[in-house]
Amino acid sequence: MGREFIDLFDGWAASYDQTVSGEDVEYKEVFADYDGILDAVVDHTKGPNVMEFGVGTGNLTKKLINRGHSVIGIEPSSEMLKIAQIKVPDAKVYDGDFIEFPKPEVQVDSIVSSYAFHHLTDEEKEMAISKYSHLLKKGARIVFADTVFETQASKRRAIETAIASHYNNLADDLSAEYYTDIPTLQRICKKYDFEVLFEQKNKYVWVMVAEKK
Repeated sequence: MGREFIDLFDGWAASYDQTVSGEDVEYKEVFADYDGILDAVVDHTKGPNVMEFGVGTGNLTKKLINRGHSVIGIEPSSEMLKIAQIKVPDAKVYDGDFIEFPKPEVQVDSIVSSYAFHHLTDEEKEMAISKYSHLLKKGARIVFADTVFETQASKRRAIETAIASHYNNLADDLSAEYYTDIPTLQRICKKYDFEVLFEQKNKYVWVMVAEKK
């Protein structure tokens, strides 16, 4: 359920904001136009009540609140959680993950996330979308920004390119974590009665907008 990566998140918390700003050359293309990607998620978000998974250091959370949304945040990393609570004190942030989380006390209008859904296997992604289909009413949305590939062949080429560029950390990351492809997400969303579209934002990242039918 992504919790096998908690030690990674805890260790990354202090430098995460520097990484997303483009300081790490290996991940520069992954985080290209990071602020614009988060803005795109907010633009597609319906309100007023938003549940955000993988809050991290609170960057998307802050943008959502500034746009007038009420945010219920879910974050499994205690170190990330500490930073998010300082950065965005108006958000309610709880321990949890994409599958195991406190039941919201209000009707949720949108479920959002950035750079986090790939920590779930495809089977776990389906479990999560299934849960969200019961949580959301008609017209409500899932809006996720994450590294996704058009095909599995595209993913293999990305790994080969990273190796050829001597970006060993990126190559290991793309190989070890559970980055999926668009057809898989389309199949899952269709199965659970979501109409879905994808917008490519940089070489790696797409925004998925899935609306409950």
